[in-house]
Amino acid sequence: MIKNFNWRMVLRMLGILLLVEAFFMLTATIVSYIYKEDDFRALLESSLITAIMGGAWMLLGDKSDKQIDSRAGYILVSFVWIVFSFFGMLPFLLSKYIPSITDAFFETMSGFTTTGASILNDIESLPHGLLYWRSLTQWLGGMGIMVLSLAILPLFGAGMQIYSAEAPGPTHDKLRPRIADTARRLWVIYLIFTIIIGVLLYLFGMSPFDALCHALTTLSSGGYSTKQASIGYWSSPFIHYTIIIGMIIAGINFSLIYFSFSQKSIKKFFKDEELRVYLITIAIFACITGIGLCIFNNCDTLSAIENRFRSALFHVVSIMTTTGFATEDYLQWPTVLWFLIVLLLCTGASAGSTSGGIKLIRLHIIGKNILYEFKRIMHPKAIMPVRINRRIVNDNIVANIYAFISIYIIIAIISTIIFLLFGLPLKEAVGVSLTALDNAGPGLGAQGPAGNFYMLPAIAKWYMSFLMLLGRLELFTILLLMSPSFWKR
Repeated sequence: MIKNFNWRMVLRMLGILLLVEAFFMLTATIVSYIYKEDDFRALLESSLITAIMGGAWMLLGDKSDKQIDSRAGYILVSFVWIVFSFFGMLPFLLSKYIPSITDAFFETMSGFTTTGASILNDIESLPHGLLYWRSLTQWLGGMGIMVLSLAILPLFGAGMQIYSAEAPGPTHDKLRPRIADTARRLWVIYLIFTIIIGVLLYLFGMSPFDALCHALTTLSSGGYSTKQASIGYWSSPFIHYTIIIGMIIAGINFSLIYFSFSQKSIKKFFKDEELRVYLITIAIFACITGIGLCIFNNCDTLSAIENRFRSALFHVVSIMTTTGFATEDYLQWPTVLWFLIVLLLCTGASAGSTSGGIKLIRLHIIGKNILYEFKRIMHPKAIMPVRINRRIVNDNIVANIYAFISIYIIIAIISTIIFLLFGLPLKEAVGVSLTALDNAGPGLGAQGPAGNFYMLPAIAKWYMSFLMLLGRLELFTILLLMSPSFWKR
């Protein structure tokens, strides 16, 4: 039995957020109008339907209490992604470019969760309005729909609970004061970097439209492209390096960027332990992969060496940040090289970034704790707490991380078995499970960077959509809703 639950408030906030979605959908309608293409009507109708439904829900919850408790916050965070995906798929359905509800919902959920897995066999056949809306879903989902709401709608009485339920990573201590103000500033930083990347891509040879779309999907670590060949469509090294820099930025903790700017402390920025681990990991894996590619491809010129190292760096960063862009099919590389890259798929980048995965900081803390455990065995009376940036990590956080990784492994194994039951080969079942859970994009085998997810059975697509949401909200938020005690308290 549900006790003391403010359904009206949740409905009201969902309605307000649908109006926000309708506004952004309207910008896609404007793009379609500019290009005079046949998706205009579908986008206009979709934005109107979304706005009308949003207005109706807002009015139904109008007399509700404006305060929202933590339980309602978790429900709101979970439901808003489903609701946004349901209404966000309407342009694809009504335009009939994706006539299947299953495929349209999959494509949209993949967008909002910044997974980047696609069912489209000919991306370039889509009109500009739909391509823009497809990219925009990733940009909105990158920083987080609810973080956006905290930035523009400071109406919540449980802002920190909502942020914690959605934001990726184990700690958010620095954000507790003035959460709404901080959320606005995070989005401003997000917008500024998006504009910079977009301008650079345009200057280096992309069309204004392609530059805009790829800026949206780079900073969100989404990976949707306007071209079937992804970034491989462009041969310009300058475009490749711009995308690399954009993906690296997307993998940095945006809170760290914000506080470094606000406190004007570049030294503090580069002294951050998580950032150093992140950059060092990229450098090590890129160097190993680059050397391997040079050896296997007999690179005998500086141009060939640069090309191989650029490709290595691009794909290491793309997979580690769970962006999913590709310049070539890295599954065609020697097995040991693409396997090294795929290992990064699970690690993710920094907490508080737009990337998916387990997050490096969790693995770093676990690594330190294991090392200290050996020391504790040798020196049982010694007190050796785990420290990050010279601050002691609370034992509860360490326990939470162990629980998170354990649940992650269990879900990955169960999901692999489920996909095997759906008829997928073992390699593809593993790839689909990990790419969905990590919001990474490309899988293995037929779902690799040169393929897509179109041929998956419908039931597999729905389950994969669930895994994408589970991964985006970092497991606990969704699993908490499945606990009977959550609804009875």
